[in-house]
Amino acid sequence: MRLSELSAETGVSTASLKFYLRESLLEPGEPRTRTQADYGPAHVERVRLIRALVESGGLSLAQVRRVIEALDSPTVPRHELLGVAQDALTDGTAYDEDPDWTAAAVAFVEHRDWRIRDGDVLLPQLGSQLKALADTCGVGGASTLDRWADAAEAIAAGDLETLTDDDEQALRTAIVGTVLSDRVLQTLRRLAQQNLTATLLERAGAERQTNKAGPDSLR
Repeated sequence: MRLSELSAETGVSTASLKFYLRESLLEPGEPRTRTQADYGPAHVERVRLIRALVESGGLSLAQVRRVIEALDSPTVPRHELLGVAQDALTDGTAYDEDPDWTAAAVAFVEHRDWRIRDGDVLLPQLGSQLKALADTCGVGGASTLDRWADAAEAIAAGDLETLTDDDEQALRTAIVGTVLSDRVLQTLRRLAQQNLTATLLERAGAERQTNKAGPDSLR
């Protein structure tokens, strides 16, 4: 197929496709003439992947590049799959690291008996996030953090269960699945908040109606 047909097939503009080609996010097509090339199913799959990572996953093109480089790398040992995924997804956001809060984050993961790589960037990141919560809304105490960590462990266990025996597919699942499921989890959390809020309001309304009825209604 030509570039225009690749655009129609994937829903991505030809201008964006040309940008992907210039940035080496997309492999060149098979030369057809001096100015035209043919593109195949692998190009369709790659473009759809890029689109999903950007639009649904919210990644920058720099992060997409790291993801693609990881996916195109030689086979990764299975015990390192999620580590490679995390490295590829590190967004380089600058955090105002606070040594005391980093130490608090380290103490928390030790309290959970989590085995984390020494010097992992996620530890100061967690410390910065906890500091922001404490400074702005007082959320993030030990009991709350433990409940969040319980949920995170359950999700991580589910992540591992999705990895197939095929190393290449497992790496793709570890990286792309993490990106896209992060957004799904965020959306599910908000839906659950709405549901619980509605349930509590209905319960409170029912209790008010009962209290208004008074003892006569029980005769």
